[in-house]
Amino acid sequence: MSENNILGVVLAGGKSKRFGEDKSEIKLGSKTLLEHTLDKIKSKFNTIIIVSNNKIVKDYITIKDCIEGQLGPLVGVLSAMKWIKKNNYSHQWIATFPCDTPFFNTSIIEKFIEATKVNDSLLYFVKSEKKRHNIFGLWSLKLIEILEKDIIENNHRKVEKWADKIGVKTINMPYDNIDQFFNINTKEDLAEAEKILTKYRNDWIQKSSKNTLKFKNNNS
Repeated sequence: MSENNILGVVLAGGKSKRFGEDKSEIKLGSKTLLEHTLDKIKSKFNTIIIVSNNKIVKDYITIKDCIEGQLGPLVGVLSAMKWIKKNNYSHQWIATFPCDTPFFNTSIIEKFIEATKVNDSLLYFVKSEKKRHNIFGLWSLKLIEILEKDIIENNHRKVEKWADKIGVKTINMPYDNIDQFFNINTKEDLAEAEKILTKYRNDWIQKSSKNTLKFKNNNS
């Protein structure tokens, strides 16, 4: 399923200070963190762009921050909105995803699509276990002017504070067997993510084996 009305945006322009190198290029299993995110969302949107100041990704549109200085996710969001306007695309919303949270459930995207139909807010963030995840967001293009003004004139940098100022609704996500919002900020986090990935694969293999056995029994 793809939606013309929503632009998929991966925010990969961070400095990765705590990790010490570009997190998006770090391997988790056989894929980079960026590839994990792209593989999950690529079939869900007609158009996807990556906001990154460091790389060009084959087969994807990659743009740089519209304001220099790596000033944070708000500038990445503004950059995506300005890209839509500059290129005369028809998208009225952007859905943002971080590049360092590889285990998220893609049902988030279906919930974003539903939110655009309800359309009772200009901004939605995902929430689970009483915690709000501010980079998993759905942003109306109607926010572009006030966002640009607040970044340039009022020096807004923090997503959470700006969203609270504007007004934001949350989309609740249930807690799965694994923490789908586990994000990787340090080498220790990466080691933990490898354990989670191994458990996830083992659980999937066991589930697949049970389903296969059940199918054989039903047909014996």
